[in-house]
Amino acid sequence: MTVHGRHAALPGQPKIPAVVALLVCALTVVLIAFTWPAVRSQPRDVPIVVAGSPEATRFVLMTLQLDVPGVFEPTVVSDRKAATTAIAGRDAYGAILIEPSGTEVLTASAASPAVAQLLSQLADRLGGTRGGPPQVTDVVPAPADDPRGGGLSAGAFPLLLGGIAGSLGLSRLLRSPAKRLAAGTAFCILGGLALTTVDQYWLGALTGEFWANAGVVALGIGSIVVTLLGLARLGGLRSFGLGAAFLLLVGNPLSGLASAPELLPAGWGAFGQLLPPGATGSALRSVAFFDGADAGRPLIVLGVWCVGGLALFSLGAFRQHLATRVRSSSAALPLGGEPARTTAQ
Repeated sequence: MTVHGRHAALPGQPKIPAVVALLVCALTVVLIAFTWPAVRSQPRDVPIVVAGSPEATRFVLMTLQLDVPGVFEPTVVSDRKAATTAIAGRDAYGAILIEPSGTEVLTASAASPAVAQLLSQLADRLGGTRGGPPQVTDVVPAPADDPRGGGLSAGAFPLLLGGIAGSLGLSRLLRSPAKRLAAGTAFCILGGLALTTVDQYWLGALTGEFWANAGVVALGIGSIVVTLLGLARLGGLRSFGLGAAFLLLVGNPLSGLASAPELLPAGWGAFGQLLPPGATGSALRSVAFFDGADAGRPLIVLGVWCVGGLALFSLGAFRQHLATRVRSSSAALPLGGEPARTTAQ
């Protein structure tokens, strides 16, 4: 058989149009994953509290319903102390206080600089209608070295990418499953210490107790590493790749760290909080800026991912053990498939 040309395609080799089409589809998926949440982001049911006289609170609630319907989810509280307690407990992003002396809006830029800016804009409208310049007070401010929260939001991607790269390296370099888990644990602990040191002491993006912050970061890395190690043990490189792609293309854009979960497309913000990047960011905000308030839920999410990853790892070990026993049993049989009979001497 004569082969025309030095570059003739080998049998079974993918055709060029198919390869190009696959790459274009992958590029489109990446574009949608990272731009769709940003383009479609808008505030929806952002929890805030309102305090003042009955007449004043009715005025605020009516103004919110008519001027910005669906943007805020207000709850009436008794006074300023109750409002600050709700903000410090992460039950609300801010507060509107209507008093005889004027309007005061409480914000918490540490919870979300984007929502704090939104409340400041609302303060101008309410202040103008009540006859007097509004006073805006940031009761839980972002760190002075990082007032826009860029360090925390930008740090989500290196954390996720480091977890993916670390689990891939452990899967490829270490053949022993026990050594993979041991090295993975060490990687998560040291990685949490290293990333927290950079964010807190160099960039100034975090405040609060260093060891608590490092523990959250280590748990966030661990939820990614253990899950991917479990997928690799159970289903091989293909399962690992699918899990890594899901966390990268879905978990990172839906984390809400750049804005807030309530600003993402409806429903997707809540879903993003069930994935490691979003849960890590929420837990880290709570521990670093709010003395651990409302950190329980995201920490439970991260713990569930770690336990699930260990379950996948154990299931993969059991599957491998079962396959080894089947191969050993098959090798012990003669060609006819029946056990050999021994003749008494």
